[in-house]
Amino acid sequence: MFHWLEQKPFFFAVVLFLTIAFAGIIEVIPDFAKQSQPTVGTKPYTTLELAGRHVYIKDSCNACHSQLIRPFKSETDRYGMYSLSGEYAYDRPFLWGSKRTGPDLMRVGNYRTTDWHENHMMNPASVVPGTVMPAYPHMFTNIADIETAYAEAYTVKAVFGVPYDAEGMPKLGTLEEAQADAMAQAKLIAADMKNQSVKDAVANGQVPEIVALIAYLNSLK
Repeated sequence: MFHWLEQKPFFFAVVLFLTIAFAGIIEVIPDFAKQSQPTVGTKPYTTLELAGRHVYIKDSCNACHSQLIRPFKSETDRYGMYSLSGEYAYDRPFLWGSKRTGPDLMRVGNYRTTDWHENHMMNPASVVPGTVMPAYPHMFTNIADIETAYAEAYTVKAVFGVPYDAEGMPKLGTLEEAQADAMAQAKLIAADMKNQSVKDAVANGQVPEIVALIAYLNSLK
């Protein structure tokens, strides 16, 4: 058989290609599956963080900011540890991005504070002189959609087995319980903010989009 193949260059090349491709699949897929498992310490987003992620997507923050630190010294020196595939296990969709008008935000929670984000979103130039980023004052008055965030969390738990309510993971429970947890987290964030209208809204049981967005950004570590 092999002597016959050696006399047929085309078929020999096809068999060789298929053999190498099959061997490559056997070698790569198990490691890829292992690497895509949640990294130790990775948790699903809380309901408030998910609501903030929705604001992030709605206002197209991912058009100018990536969330993917590549394994190059120039990247890790600026942004921190390079990204691991398992860190995105609970991201739907991924927000890797393909363009950086602004800095990468994969680990922004490690070096920016609630106060910084508040000032930056209201008046970017006040903290980053010369920036081209626009202001987002509407986030301080628009109310975040907690119910839709809860619906997403409930869906990914039921369909994809995201481990909400497991030991050490964010609690989900009923909608009322999720709303109460979101409000408790929102109060902690609002306490570190200066904007009085935001503080008043949270005190009255509402969550402005800026609070939800900051919760999401603070979770990126």
